[in-house]
Amino acid sequence: MKSITLALIATLLVFGCSKDQGDKNSNDNQVSQSTQVPPDNTGRNVRDRDDATKTPGDQSENEADRTITQNVRKALTDDDSLSTDGKNVKVITNDGNVTLRGPVKTDKEKSEIENKAKQIAGVKRVDNQLEIATN
Repeated sequence: MKSITLALIATLLVFGCSKDQGDKNSNDNQVSQSTQVPPDNTGRNVRDRDDATKTPGDQSENEADRTITQNVRKALTDDDSLSTDGKNVKVITNDGNVTLRGPVKTDKEKSEIENKAKQIAGVKRVDNQLEIATN
């Protein structure tokens, strides 16, 4: 009886391990296939490492600038005519100067977002760095 039980366990281990190995190989193929395609924002990431380029990390921590950023963001998200990209642009405020960055669908949307930012109380200037998405 013991020998039958041991034989059964050994058989299960052998087949179980060989199945796991097959699954592992298929996962390796999936990973290698997905890593062959370079990310399409690599150039932007390199550009954003430059200290001259504003990123969300440059957002001022003073209350007035945070309030301006919140109000611009609210104006964008409340506008149902804007695309998802348009609602998700980066909004960075320093000393009342608002920088807008990110992709938008059209030139019209780019202008609308800039105009919304200019209408917010406390905004001194808007630096529109929005880009028209090419895809």
